[in-house]
Amino acid sequence: MEKSKKILQQTAALKAKVQGYDDLVAKYEEIYTIIEMGREEDDEELLEEGKTLRTEFITEFDELKIATLLDGEYDKENAIVTLHAGEGGTEACDWVSMLFRMYTRWADKRGFSCETLDYLEGDEAGIKSVTFQVTGMNAYGYLKSEKGVHRLVRVSPFDSSGRRHTSFASVDVMPEIEEDTDIQINNDDLRIDTYRASGAGGQHVNKTSSAIRITHYPTGIVVQCQSERSQHSNKDTAMKMLKSRLVELKIEEQMNKLAEIRGDVKINAWGSQIRSYVFMPYTMVKDVRTGEETGNIQSVMDGNIDAFINSYLSWIHG
Repeated sequence: MEKSKKILQQTAALKAKVQGYDDLVAKYEEIYTIIEMGREEDDEELLEEGKTLRTEFITEFDELKIATLLDGEYDKENAIVTLHAGEGGTEACDWVSMLFRMYTRWADKRGFSCETLDYLEGDEAGIKSVTFQVTGMNAYGYLKSEKGVHRLVRVSPFDSSGRRHTSFASVDVMPEIEEDTDIQINNDDLRIDTYRASGAGGQHVNKTSSAIRITHYPTGIVVQCQSERSQHSNKDTAMKMLKSRLVELKIEEQMNKLAEIRGDVKINAWGSQIRSYVFMPYTMVKDVRTGEETGNIQSVMDGNIDAFINSYLSWIHG
């Protein structure tokens, strides 16, 4: 049932791309006609209308162009995202909660759904770590751009002296993998523990003793899930997360080999700092890989990160 639903989603997405192309062709012809009429009749209103339509055309063209770049093996899949607080204590935990809000707002704007799979509160405030699934066509293809360390610079709301603090949070993104994947897991390589779920109450998790943690001995990967109502369901979800993490390792190996062949050092920076968010002494968000930047930091924190995603996709295909 789930597989047929995904096929329908993929078919609809392909039809949307074709329709998008047809719409752009029609809009191009309309703009050309309006501009020609405006010049012939020396009509300023028509020329202004042509300029407005031209701006809309460029935006739609760029969006369609980016969509065609999502051609990776797993790009069409849902995404499993994990945020971890790094250096910075309570500040870093608060930074994770800010990023969590940013990504869920981005997903909402795209019509994607989010489900929290694991959640650990900070000791004083914020979130130590959170894992959530983003469900929607090409969710992984878009969000793979976010993998790495995100740096925050601001005046701390937790510092009575009003000093400036630097905090770090890591973002890990992996594709949701179907059950029929060729990834093989030996049960002897696994350690499975149960524990009582903990978090921010019913808003995020069910507080039962059915939470599952799985350790994969050969790689040291640890995954955990506490969002489902039963131990069996949590185990199934955790196993799916483990398969996704193993696929992510395979993707990283392929990227590293490609970087060696191309002599491209930057693309090999998995897990390194990728973006800085500066609230003080000026406001700026800058991606250190692509150079994409904006001074409208509040817009970014409200989930408007498409410019960074698009610039990354263009960069890796450049």
